[in-house]
Amino acid sequence: MSPDAWLPVALILGYLLGSIPFGLLLTKLAGTQDLRSIGSGNIGATNVLRTGRKGLAAATLLCDMLKGTVAVVISGYFGGPNAAMLAGLGAFLGHLFPVWLKFKGGKGVAVYIGVLIGLFWPAAVVFCVLWLGTAATTRYSSLSALVASFVTPIFLWWFGHLALASLFAVLTLLLFYMHRENIKRLQAGTEGRIGEK
Repeated sequence: MSPDAWLPVALILGYLLGSIPFGLLLTKLAGTQDLRSIGSGNIGATNVLRTGRKGLAAATLLCDMLKGTVAVVISGYFGGPNAAMLAGLGAFLGHLFPVWLKFKGGKGVAVYIGVLIGLFWPAAVVFCVLWLGTAATTRYSSLSALVASFVTPIFLWWFGHLALASLFAVLTLLLFYMHRENIKRLQAGTEGRIGEK
């Protein structure tokens, strides 16, 4: 199959991998209550943490990251850089809007990191350092993700990765959209902090 022929395949593969709701699957296997009925109702690692199961939350974070990385690596191997980027976009969209859950998925932070690892890992390191630094100083998980994702496309552009910068500008806009309620709570001073019950 030619690289051009791989482009739609990469997008679909990425979407299907990204749409696997690991948070929901892992909590069901562990016998906890329906993840969508607690906390934010989100299927991501942050909400899994609200079940009190730190191991499950860590496993969800890892699996959600890996589905982005795997989509990018497989598509890049068979279809080249453009296919890899399309797979990354597909994985992100799949996580945010999974067809299996009536298009109500997670907020995309873990998949964002996973796609970064697959496409340009130094940017993933920068993202994580920024996330940790912001979280340590503010104790806001959402703000940490917003700050790190805002800087990521600028970092990629600064180092000459223009196509990746464009892709992650789009992913960042989507991530901000998915965090719109968090942004409102941050502005109102009502957003929950890391470690608060």
